[in-house]
Amino acid sequence: MIDNLFWELSELEQVEAISLGGSRSGENYDEKSDYDVYVYVTEPLSEQVRKSILEKYCGYMEIGNHYWEYEDNCVLNNGIDIDILYRSLDDFCKEVSDVAEKHIPHNGYTTCMWHNLLTCKIIYDKNSRLQKAKERFCIPYPDELKKNIIERNINLLYAAMPAYSSQILKASARNDRVSIVHRTAAFLESYFDIIFAVNKKTHPGEKRLMELCRKNCRILPNRFEENLNQLFDDMLNHTDKLEYDINEIVSKLKQCLK
Repeated sequence: MIDNLFWELSELEQVEAISLGGSRSGENYDEKSDYDVYVYVTEPLSEQVRKSILEKYCGYMEIGNHYWEYEDNCVLNNGIDIDILYRSLDDFCKEVSDVAEKHIPHNGYTTCMWHNLLTCKIIYDKNSRLQKAKERFCIPYPDELKKNIIERNINLLYAAMPAYSSQILKASARNDRVSIVHRTAAFLESYFDIIFAVNKKTHPGEKRLMELCRKNCRILPNRFEENLNQLFDDMLNHTDKLEYDINEIVSKLKQCLK
């Protein structure tokens, strides 16, 4: 079924490449794993055309969602979710180039798109442009990028006046639980961006980060998992301990960076 869907999409004139991302792009998936599909187009595909294809294979469809990237979010007839994202290959490569070649850091998740390109499984590639992009960006992790990611995200983490650590403690003093959760999530985005940069690893995204760090990162702060789990336990039930938890995480990260 999924092969037939890919074939129909590849027959559209505007489609120049299709790839699989996420767990389906490797070996760590099972029959229940979702499909993350990236369709690279030279110009937009009409919703009517996409719907006419997808309704053959999907029992439920949300066509044209644009909460993050432009995509169709569906459930296949076998009950498995499928997200189909539509991209311009030129725009995507520029975004990867800004990071991998120009060394521009982000507020967390800096190298996610680069990781997506390097690890995707190519299903269709009309003119081999996607494969050429993979080859172009299959380069050693730049020292300048590592430096820039660490510098920017350390400022966000604890060094600058608006640092997330300070915002978390202010929210804790007000017992503002919504703000505590919101700022802690941002704190962790920068924290993990630093961890992957220190190890010169591209960022795999938002899922299973502690597990992937333990598996793939040689350099980790002391008590990495213990301190994070303590933060999670305290952030809503023992907010009086948050200052200690944050200071411990920051202190161990500083030691790691040295």
